Amino acid sequence: MLKLDKLFLISKKRKRIGRGSDRGGTCCRGHKGQKARSGSESRIKPSFEGGQMSFTRRIPKRGFTNNRFKKEIQIINLSKLEKYFSSGNKVDRESLFKKGLIKGKRKFFIKILGEGKLTKELIICADAFSKSAVEAIKKSGGKIEVVEKEH
Repeated sequence: MLKLDKLFLISKKRKRIGRGSDRGGTCCRGHKGQKARSGSESRIKPSFEGGQMSFTRRIPKRGFTNNRFKKEIQIINLSKLEKYFSSGNKVDRESLFKKGLIKGKRKFFIKILGEGKLTKELIICADAFSKSAVEAIKKSGGKIEVVEKEH
């Protein structure tokens, strides 16, 4: 039969550092100082070097990233247009989205590059073209339309 005085503890008792244990008053934490305090593990940054200038601040900084005015460009090669479009089709932003050749919701520019061969007559609307792409499109009998507006 169950008796209240015969029950045993389910949970473990919390270890109380420096209070009556066999490790003594400091309990292997040394004497005083920042690392001897409770919660010190979470407060000290991994890069902290004891007051010395940290390594990440000592090494020289180089370069510049212009994230504020950066223009994102999505690149499409002629080989992809050859594969996904048939002759006489109009290639623009919407048709590229439908075919899955460009992805993303942010503003970006579309640039057509001349890698691969183009044999179909396509009407291509994009923000930018490489010289080799322009030559290949005109050679195949296609037309180029440059879109000049911010996206």
